[in-house]
Amino acid sequence: MAKHLGVAARITPLSVEARVPEVKMGRVDVTVANLAYTLGRAEQIQFSDPYYLAKEMLAARASDPGKSKADYKGKRLAAAKGSTSELSIKMNGSEPVTFQDTGSAYMAVQQGKALGIVSNTMTITKLVNQSKTGGIELKMLAEPMIYQPIGVGMKKGEPALLAKVNEALLAMDKAGEINQLWNKWLGPNTEYKMVREDKVVPLSELKFTPIP
Repeated sequence: MAKHLGVAARITPLSVEARVPEVKMGRVDVTVANLAYTLGRAEQIQFSDPYYLAKEMLAARASDPGKSKADYKGKRLAAAKGSTSELSIKMNGSEPVTFQDTGSAYMAVQQGKALGIVSNTMTITKLVNQSKTGGIELKMLAEPMIYQPIGVGMKKGEPALLAKVNEALLAMDKAGEINQLWNKWLGPNTEYKMVREDKVVPLSELKFTPIP
C-alpha cells in the first residue's frame, strides 16, 4: 500500500487495544492487519473500504458436545482484551475471559480456565492445528460468532488520505496484488488453506450486523 501511496512504510507494532488510540492521537497514520469495523471504533477513527469480510470463530475442546455458538451461551470463553472477539462473546451471551494476547487466551483453554477461545478464522485454524500436536485437542465450530468487515483505520478529518487509501486498495485488488498476498500467507498451499472470495467494495454494499 505504501508503494501505491508513494511513501516509505514505517512499521509500528501495537497491541490490539492500542491501535485505535494511537491512530486517534496521530501517533500512527494508518492501522492495518485485521482491523475490524465496529460502531464504537467508527466513532473514533475513519475506515477505508473493506477488503475482506472476516469471521470470528470459536474453538472448544474436541471432546465438548457443543456444536453451535448457542451451546456456549453463559460459558467462559477466552479472547484478546479489547478485540472484536471479546465483543462477539458478549453478544452471544457468553462470559469473556480476556488476556493481553491470543497466546495467553489459548493457554487459558489448555489449563481449563475457559471452555473455548474466540478469534479470527486464520488464528483459530492455526491454534486447532497446534492443539493436535500436544496438549488438549481443540475443534473449530462451523458456525461463525459474527461477520466483520476488515479495513484500514485512519484519523478522522483527513478525507484526502481516506480517498488515497481507498484508491490504492482498489488498484491493488484489480491488479491481483491482494490475492497474491493472500495466497502467499493464507492460501490453499498454507496451513490455513483459506480462499479469498471478497472484493474491495464500499462498506454500504456489504450485508452484515455492525458490532457495537
